[in-house]
Amino acid sequence: MTIEIKSSDDIDNMRLVGRLAAEQLEMVEEFVKPGVSTEKLNQICHDYTIEIQNAIPAPLNYRGFPKSICTSVNHVVCHGIPNEKKILKDGDIINIDITLKKNGFHGDTSKTFLVGNTSKLATRLTEVCQESLYLGIKAVRPGGYVGDIGAVIQKHVERNRFSVVREYCGHGIGRVFHDEPQILHYGKEGTGPELRPGMVFTIEPMVNAGKPNVKLLPDNWTVVTKDHKLTAQWEHTILVTENGYEILTWRKDDTIERCN
Repeated sequence: MTIEIKSSDDIDNMRLVGRLAAEQLEMVEEFVKPGVSTEKLNQICHDYTIEIQNAIPAPLNYRGFPKSICTSVNHVVCHGIPNEKKILKDGDIINIDITLKKNGFHGDTSKTFLVGNTSKLATRLTEVCQESLYLGIKAVRPGGYVGDIGAVIQKHVERNRFSVVREYCGHGIGRVFHDEPQILHYGKEGTGPELRPGMVFTIEPMVNAGKPNVKLLPDNWTVVTKDHKLTAQWEHTILVTENGYEILTWRKDDTIERCN
């Protein structure tokens, strides 16, 4: 397994595309409300990518994916396909996953939004998932291991009586959309590849309110919880630095420091 170490020029490009992806998530938030279709959200993001950011929506036509963003509502774990018929309702939760390509480099980030007045369970699930992401990020340091990230995420999630999806994981990213290393959101400290400065990857825990089991729908993209219970996901693109980490997709609403 070869893990790319980014050059300083590569990192500058990753910072740029990461910032654009973050800005897009900030932009779309005002449109996430009851009555909007997931297709409308897709069109807003697509137009913003092309017309304002002069970038490319990386998911569009990637391995046949038909849309520019992923919209995963309630029990949809990941890779939800936007469509006109899926209308957000009061109390829903939705993960919007944005990946942009600019100057040949990818920036990948997602957030679970609360739509209107959500239940205590939905709110807590979303909070715990975000907290687990932050704990995973804080485990990133040169000389550490990929397993350190998964271990701290799994511990926090299970302590709160939720479960971690195991079939899908974070990934290396750069010129390639999905690259090595794989970043599991469970595991043991001190295992897996060693973290080295210049490595860039996503951390994107998927946390279920019920059991961790998932299934793939016949469209070969949409992944749902087998028990149809709620699920949440948060994602950032992370650079391993000489001293710790830098969040390349950091947003103004993040409550974790950008760098450490």
